[in-house]
Formats: sequence, structure tokens, C-alpha cells
Amino acid sequence: MTSHSADDDEHVARGLRRLVRTSELGIVALAALVGVLAGLVVIAMNGALEALHELVFRIPDGSHLSISEGMAPVVVLLGPVLGGLAFGLCVKAFLRTRASPPVDPIEANALHGGRMSLRDSAVVAVQTLFSSGVGASVGLEAGYTQAAAGLASRIGRLLHVRRADLRLLVGCGAGAAIGAAFNAPLMGAFYGFELVLGTYAIPAFVPMMTATFTAALTQQVLAPQQHPALPVIDAPSLADLPAVLLLGFLCALVGIAVMRGVTVVEAGFRRSGLPVWLRPAAAGLIIGALAVWNPTVLSAGHGAVYHYLGAETPLALAALLLLAKVTASSVSIGAGFRGGLFFASLLMGVLAGRVYAAGMELLLPDLVPSQGFYALIGMSALAVAVVGGPMTMTLLALEMTGDLKLTLAVLAAAGTASLVTRRLFGFSFATWRFHLRGENIRGAHDIGWLRDLTVGALMRRDVAQLDVETPLAEARRRYPAGTTAYLIATENGRYAGMIAPAALYETAEGLAPATLRPLLRHADISLLPTQTIREALDLFERTETDALAVTLPGGQVAGLLSEAHAVRRYSDEMGRRLNELTGEKVE
Repeated sequence: MTSHSADDDEHVARGLRRLVRTSELGIVALAALVGVLAGLVVIAMNGALEALHELVFRIPDGSHLSISEGMAPVVVLLGPVLGGLAFGLCVKAFLRTRASPPVDPIEANALHGGRMSLRDSAVVAVQTLFSSGVGASVGLEAGYTQAAAGLASRIGRLLHVRRADLRLLVGCGAGAAIGAAFNAPLMGAFYGFELVLGTYAIPAFVPMMTATFTAALTQQVLAPQQHPALPVIDAPSLADLPAVLLLGFLCALVGIAVMRGVTVVEAGFRRSGLPVWLRPAAAGLIIGALAVWNPTVLSAGHGAVYHYLGAETPLALAALLLLAKVTASSVSIGAGFRGGLFFASLLMGVLAGRVYAAGMELLLPDLVPSQGFYALIGMSALAVAVVGGPMTMTLLALEMTGDLKLTLAVLAAAGTASLVTRRLFGFSFATWRFHLRGENIRGAHDIGWLRDLTVGALMRRDVAQLDVETPLAEARRRYPAGTTAYLIATENGRYAGMIAPAALYETAEGLAPATLRPLLRHADISLLPTQTIREALDLFERTETDALAVTLPGGQVAGLLSEAHAVRRYSDEMGRRLNELTGEKVE
């Protein structure tokens, strides 16, 4: 009976795996499941964050920390300090058991074909939740996307989906989490496309939209959110376009400063000699001191975003709040708190827009439609500079306001911010962090297959070899003309150089060298088995040769790789990736 039941379970499991591998409807169904799970993740983390804020800062139930008033100064000061100390000690204990940092959704899709550790994802989610819960100026988006994408990756791996489908599920998980967090499914879908998949692919459209809509629906059914109504903003005119583009340019500069600021803070902590586990507490002291003046700097500032979109803010106050928020976020990330800058950059953008509008009112009072107009545009433009994804932020503005004309102005500023950031800096915050780690990742485009396709996997192992001191006559006897295309010479068991087989017969008998040494080529050039196909093709181009020996670190010959074979395999793999983008299933 037990055996029969096990056979039935295995039969069902095989059927499910076959369904998701052969049917687009199967992937859509999985995306819907991922969306529901992402919605539940967002609900759980939001509830836990509210509970932490109420516990640590003694704020009323349902209040937003960043706009709460009447908190005791000693609580506001000590909350981030003691929380940072606890965070640092926990991370210190955790790092003793870790050999490598957790893989986030962008890195997973870029390098690992969508493979993520569910355990690591849960740890990152908890760290992000705790960091934001004790007041660190970071957003929960890193925790939302990590947990949801980790669940999606685990489900996909259990069902043995293809590499392209696993990457899609990871994108669905991350996009669905963002869509649920903002109740903005279109924005969530384009977050998945632009930031986690790295491309807009037609076959991915239905699964992505399914995931984000089911996530937003789950959030609204189980834990509906009520946001303050935004002020009425007049539709912009063409006369406002130059000011909008200038704001996009300035927001790009602020975004670059924020990302550079994080690096400066990290370097400062390293030079200070302060132990790693104590740095979050030191950052907490700075954040707490700023929060005693104004609580806007605390946590992600989600409530403050809506507050300052509608509240008229004097120029001096808006400028000071912007400086304080930039400082708090840079110190939080630079000191080691876990979290992202997405949510924080939205508030920075709102404040930057307020500063810009107030400044224009002083200089050109008749040309400012409203401060709220520029606050909304600044919100999207600065987030584009820091996070990337111009369509993502444009759709956020559309879903927040429902105003298409206003959204077109947001798109103009977001495009400007994206262009300026790429030209002047070249990175988003996520890819900048990868760059600092030595990873050449400019987005979530799938480049992992390039690293998987190594010289060791491509090389021929059965290659013709001769000792460099072999007499020419003996070499001719062992390898008559036409019997081999390549010859490798060795000396004392180590690589000595390549020999063109035709060169054995180019010299008249009386003038022939005694050994093979005069015939050697590329004696100092060889490939390593660990090099990627891209590195191999670059070396072929530089040396202008059609084959190279592959050697081990000790100099022993491991095999041979020809340029023709490398180009053919590279072309085959590029074809497979193109088929994945166009929706053709490739086994």
C-alpha cells in the first residue's frame, strides 16, 4: 500500500514537471502561485515591521515611524544605537558560518541561471526587517524581493524547470513583491522586466503580469492598505518641459552622490579601525541624533513620501531634510545595515523636488505649476538614478495619480536621469555594489552561461604531442603530412610551444634543424581550463592564431582548443538565448 502510494506521488510529480516544461500555461500557473506567496511575504513583513516600530519606538498602533510625533528623545536616540549593536553581534555570529555572501535576484539571474538559496534569502529578509525595524534608513524592498524570489527559485528547482523559466520565475517573485508593496502591479511587472530579467520579452509578459496582479490582489484582500489622498496636480504644459528635464538632470547628480556616499562611508569605517560588528551601533548614533531633530530620517520613510508629496514645505526645511536623509541612508548602508535604497530614494526624490520647486519659486515664481508636481517628478527621477528602471518609476507615478499627462512628464525626467546616470556613473546602486566586489555585472542579463562555458569544458584532450628535442626526421615519421592539424611541443613534461605540422615539411632535408625548437610558436601563450569562452576568443583575436594549447597552472598540457570550435559553441549558445527570448523551448 505504501509502495503504491509512493508510486502515485512520483507519477504526479513527474506529471507536474512535464506540464511546466512543455506548457506555457504551466508557467503561468506557477507565476500565479509565486504571486500569492509574494503577497503573503509582503503582508508578513509589513506586519512584523509595524510591530517592531511600535515595540522599539513606542509609537501608536498603525502609525508611520517617519512622520510620528511626540516620541521620547531618549527612545529615538537609543533605539537605532542598541538595535545596531544587536544587529552587529548577530551578523558577526552568522558570518562565522558563511563562506560567501547571499545571492540576490539580480545576481542570481545574471550569473546563476536563477538559482538562489532559500535559507540565505530568509536570512537576508530577516536582516532587512530588523535593520528597518530599529530605524536604520533603509527600505524593505531588498527583503521583499529576496524572500519572494527565493521561494520562486526553490519552487522552480523542485519542478526542474528550464534555465530561462527559472530566471523568469525569479523575476516574477521579485516583481510581484514590489507590486504588492506599492499596490502597483504594472510597476511591479516592469520592475521584474527592467531590473531582474534585464529585458522585455514577450513570452514573459503573461507570467509576469499574472504574478504581480495576484500579489497585489492578495495584499488587498488580506491586508488592504490605505494611503493618504494625493493633492490635485494640474496637468503640465510644454512650457514646463525644460524645467522637468533640468530636474531629471539634477536628480541624477543627487543619486550619484548618494551611491558614492555609501562607498565613502564604508571606506571611512574601514580606516577608522572600528570593529565590523560595532559599526551599525555607531551608525545608529548618527541616525538617532538626526531623528531627534526630525523622525523623517528613520526607516524607509514610506509614510513620509505621501506626507511630503502633499504638504507644503519651506525651502530651508526641505533642503535640510534631504541632506539628513541622504546622510542617514549612506551611513546605514555603509555601516553594514541590511536593506536597499529603493524606498529611501523615493523620499529623497520627493524632497529634492520640493527643494527644486521652492528654489524656482524664488527665482521664477510664475513658472512653477505646484510644488507637488515637482515633488512627484523628483520622486521618480531620483529613484531611477539610484535603482534604474525608468518605466518602473513612470508606471509608479501613473498608478499613484492615474494622470497620463503627468506621467509623460515623469517619463521625460526619468529618461533624463537614466541617461545622465549611465553617462556620468555607469551603474545603478545594485550593479555598483557588484562592481565594488569585482563582479562585472551591469544588469540582470543572463551572462552566467558565459562563465559556465569554460575552456576546460570545450577543449580536446587527445592532442598530438612531441618533446621539443625530438629529431625532425622522427617527428615526420610519427606524424606524416595530413595526419594531424595541430602539434604541441613539450619540454620536461611542460608546455614548450605550438608547432604547425606543415612546418615539419617546409625545410629541405639538408637544411632542416636538428630538433623542433626553431619551429616553436606561441611558447609563452596558452589557455587555462578555468578561463571563459569570452576570454579565449579575446586571446585568439590578440594572437591571430587558430588554435592554442590549454595548460594547467604547473605548465602541464591539458588539451587544445581551436578558434573554430570556440566560435561554433559560442554561436550555438547565443542561438539558445535568442530562442529563449522569443519563446521557443530548447531542451
